[in-house]
Amino acid sequence: MSFAPVSAATSDAATAERADAFDPVVHAAVFSHVLHAQRGECTVELDLRHAGTRRIALRYEILGDRTLPAVFVAGGISAHRHLAASATFPENGWWEQQIGTGKALDPRERCLIGFDWIGADGSLDAPLDPADQADAIAALLDVLHVSRLQAFVGCSYGAMVGLQFAARHGSRLEQLVAISGVHRAHPYASAWRALQRRAVALGALQCDETHGLALARQLAILSYRTPEEFAARFEPAQVSEGRVRVGAEDYLDHCGAAYVQRTSPTAYLRLSESIDLQDVDPTAIRLPVTVVAVAEDRLVPVSDAYDLVERLRGETRLRVVRSLYGHDAFLKEERAIAELLCEALDDVLEVAA
Repeated sequence: MSFAPVSAATSDAATAERADAFDPVVHAAVFSHVLHAQRGECTVELDLRHAGTRRIALRYEILGDRTLPAVFVAGGISAHRHLAASATFPENGWWEQQIGTGKALDPRERCLIGFDWIGADGSLDAPLDPADQADAIAALLDVLHVSRLQAFVGCSYGAMVGLQFAARHGSRLEQLVAISGVHRAHPYASAWRALQRRAVALGALQCDETHGLALARQLAILSYRTPEEFAARFEPAQVSEGRVRVGAEDYLDHCGAAYVQRTSPTAYLRLSESIDLQDVDPTAIRLPVTVVAVAEDRLVPVSDAYDLVERLRGETRLRVVRSLYGHDAFLKEERAIAELLCEALDDVLEVAA
């Protein structure tokens, strides 16, 4: 095994300003007329680890020419099959910052595949293991007649599933890029998520499940970001109409309200649980892996990333990013993440040549 040296990409004010200045509407207008996408749905039979054999609908989207090298792209539990805007589906995707003409993941060079997590529609009320998601991806690739992926790029929960895929279906993968996700759920992060799920349960007891879900999302946001960001971003508490209101409450209220509009409580609960079921033996992974960790990430400590890298059996490198955005750096640190993606994926092209 060889180890590339650890590097740090520094998040400065200029980087943060560029990320905040990103306008997905303008971005979509620039390239949506050139890129085309295809959506589909198939039904497969899966043996779920904790729920037996089930018939599962898999909903996917493909961006780019299917004759190009295939790359599977997966995000957190809130991500979905729509990666970026296209002429076919012009609405904004969840990773506009990295996908598009001239970007790190360019559909002119690679066929990008995304799918909706199984359980994301709330119809499957059963424990879901990240290994189940990996098997679902393998089944989808069978349907699409994709025998081998050039790369699997996963962020957060997607990185966890990517590690499962590499361990269970390694012969179908050239390399993995795992960003802010490792081989296990840290007990501290699991405790945090357990309290979020209790918030949903309390809401249900009050016949107000939506309010419980909104509160859970607000608690989650605190775990995704950092105290340093909040200190720089929000004003001190003030008295308003006889009560104290802190500077971040309006922001958190907005996050909770937006989330409940697109997520069912059942989907949230089952996918949140799924994160905590993550358990991969790194020694079972014998292909090239780039692990990207964030020094300020409160959910995935850098120490766990080091542990993962030390135990992987293929060519391995670790890159450490510094960011005020903590776990959300993969969504906010546009330049740093793009550089790391290009570094990893360009290596694949060089090997193929």
